[in-house]
Amino acid sequence: MIRLQNLTLQRGPQRLLEGAEMTLHAGHKAGLIGANGAGKSSLFALLRGELGPDAGDCHLPPDWRIAHMRQEVDDLERLAVDYVLDGDILLRQVQRDLAAAEAAHDGTAIARLHSELDNADGYTADARARKLLAGLGFSNEQMDKRVGDFSGGWRMRLNLAQALMCPSDLLLLDEPTNHLDLDAILWLEEWLKSYPGTLLLISHDRDFLDAVVDHVAHLEQQKLTLYRGGYSAFERTRAERLAQQQQAYEKQQAQREHMEKYIARFKAQATKARQAQSRIKALERLEELAPAHVDSPFDFVFREADKISSPLLDMADVQLGYGDRAVLQQVKLQLVPGARIGLLGPNGAGKSTLIKTLSGELTPLSGRLARGENLSIGYFAQHQLDSLDAKASPLLHLQRIAPGEREQTLRDFLGGFDFRGPRCDEAVQNFSGGEKARLALALIAWGKPNLLLLDEPTNHLDLEMRLALTMALQEFSGAVLVVSHDRHLLKSTTDEFLLVADGRIQPFDGDLEDYARWLVDFRARQQPQATAAPAADKTDKRAQRQVAAALRQQLAPHKREADKLEKELGKLHEQLAKVEQRLGDSGIYEAARKDELRELLAEQARLKSREGELEESWMVALEQLEALEQQLAQAD
Repeated sequence: MIRLQNLTLQRGPQRLLEGAEMTLHAGHKAGLIGANGAGKSSLFALLRGELGPDAGDCHLPPDWRIAHMRQEVDDLERLAVDYVLDGDILLRQVQRDLAAAEAAHDGTAIARLHSELDNADGYTADARARKLLAGLGFSNEQMDKRVGDFSGGWRMRLNLAQALMCPSDLLLLDEPTNHLDLDAILWLEEWLKSYPGTLLLISHDRDFLDAVVDHVAHLEQQKLTLYRGGYSAFERTRAERLAQQQQAYEKQQAQREHMEKYIARFKAQATKARQAQSRIKALERLEELAPAHVDSPFDFVFREADKISSPLLDMADVQLGYGDRAVLQQVKLQLVPGARIGLLGPNGAGKSTLIKTLSGELTPLSGRLARGENLSIGYFAQHQLDSLDAKASPLLHLQRIAPGEREQTLRDFLGGFDFRGPRCDEAVQNFSGGEKARLALALIAWGKPNLLLLDEPTNHLDLEMRLALTMALQEFSGAVLVVSHDRHLLKSTTDEFLLVADGRIQPFDGDLEDYARWLVDFRARQQPQATAAPAADKTDKRAQRQVAAALRQQLAPHKREADKLEKELGKLHEQLAKVEQRLGDSGIYEAARKDELRELLAEQARLKSREGELEESWMVALEQLEALEQQLAQAD
């Protein structure tokens, strides 16, 4: 288990945790949440051993294998599949040792290392790595490309795959969904649900947390509070706790006010002086209860457009794409005020192509695209964060698009996006990705759009800002077209879905659960048809090795299962022998020891029942193992 006891953690002058307590049992899956800068990533560094506690203790089992998702890429020349395989450090070491043994013609070492390779599931490693990459959205061709050929977001997917490839008892994932689309997130959810170890997950995606975790660790005001259940359960429980805390605070404040009035009234009177002194001491001892700080730092709306057209935008028989390459055909789409549309579809199907065309970044290859006379577009995409002026402040950015507006009005508006005081005047180059995204949204909100085109607007945003954006979109009177992997945002702000797939755009009749099922069918259709294994030709040594390797892949899990059952059976026989030895003692049958006798007989019956089950399972495993070994002998 993970146990934090009276833990204090500090980075520079900032104290992140003080007197923190938490116990997380093996096999639990916990979401770690808290405001940006609260110390979540520092806690991860502590668990990895990269930081030490400033006070208190952090206990982890010494034999636990820890895997984590790295934030940097250090080898751009590796092929993607090899980079992912590098995540299994033990496997790579065995492979290196085996290559050295083969070069030295050391038969004894070769035999031993082949056994170690089998135990490390080395014969299935390449297939498992490719399965991880496919789940995260990589095509077969991409798997054999250089790491350096991928963009930053796709490199983060490679880092995630590398972490999942590493055998581990504790898996630490810091914002794993930030660079994933909805398809990959749904796949990752299923993978993490079946992960057998302990999971600690930093995420701002509430639906993802609800689907994966069974506990939530909330980092707030230098304390850690562990809640049972997913994120929705955490919200309910915390709301109840805050309400109780607020009531206790208000009650204490009334008590304090009463005591202070008594002191002020009677401390000068000799007859009441002793009672007044008693009240003063009681006031000093009164525990300070903090008021419940539940107000979000974000409070904004998208300003209403001065004029509006209907329709805002109309497309008919449009072909979209790049240069001579068409991505979408025969697109028909009309956007009217009040439309709330979510775009669904597999990665690379053309969702971003559609939004870029609607925004004016791309020109249609053919067809008719008519824009309303009073159309005013607010367009958000991740690449726009890079177009912000790094040397300008949030205030200067806003002054450039509103030169005639009073400075205080602009500062008040930016305050709704949590740019207050000195932050209004600080250069953007010092901002995090989340702060840049908030500034980009602020500039859009000021511009009075009547059509919002949002391409993954929640990337880098924390839970509070995502909630504020959801509320602002609910109040927005114009049209919204959004691509997002945040299912809560989609469910809360859209009325209909369009499916972008197979070069077409069509209405999707269903909800996000229906879409998840559609994705499973879609992926099944995309899989290449299985082909028959090549026959083993005695003159073709390479084909023989391939057949033998395929059989060894099937053999390994059966061998492990048989060995595991045999060991468990051996331990059970030892336990049964001890019980029967005690039953052989004549003294156990005396009247005074009848309760002990009853317990021993019950234990003997339980062990014998379990013995029968294990022996049956062991025999089945041995039969399967023998059949596969015969096939392997024939292949060799």
